[in-house]
Amino acid sequence: MIKDSRRLLEFERSLIRSTKPDWRKNLEIANALIKEAQSLGVFPPKNPLEGLDIDIKFAKAINSVQTTPRKNRLRAR
Repeated sequence: MIKDSRRLLEFERSLIRSTKPDWRKNLEIANALIKEAQSLGVFPPKNPLEGLDIDIKFAKAINSVQTTPRKNRLRAR
């Protein structure tokens, strides 16, 4: 059980800062996901524009939410 969420958040941020992205591994993962989707028959989609209107509404809703300034995020939680 996590008792000090602030400490965990600080640890996660420091871990992310200290770890360099491995572009080759990320590309391999993306390619494997595409191959799996193709084998399941769900990629490429039959109609690529299907659901686009929902995606646009979702993006508008997300982008309209105002967030707290970056320096205050840690204290706000």
